[in-house]
Amino acid sequence: MEEKIIEVLKNKVDPVLASHYGGSVLTGIEDGVAYVRLTGECATCPAATDTIESVVKSALLSEVEGLEDVQLDMSVSDDMLDMARKIMNHEI
Repeated sequence: MEEKIIEVLKNKVDPVLASHYGGSVLTGIEDGVAYVRLTGECATCPAATDTIESVVKSALLSEVEGLEDVQLDMSVSDDMLDMARKIMNHEI
């Protein structure tokens, strides 16, 4: 299931999000629920929840057998935390 989700995100979802300077990353799967983090400009967009519903969820549920739901992962990525630490330590 994980490989299929990643394939759909890459081939069907990311091209749509790229037009808004964004992308998507699968962060986990638990009990039939895929957790997806939006990246780039989409990560901070006020319409991120709508994007998950209208773009990501619809694509994944129609393409991935056995997937029951898709949720927006709003956690902060490790890369973002590392960048923040570097800025705070005046390393950048």
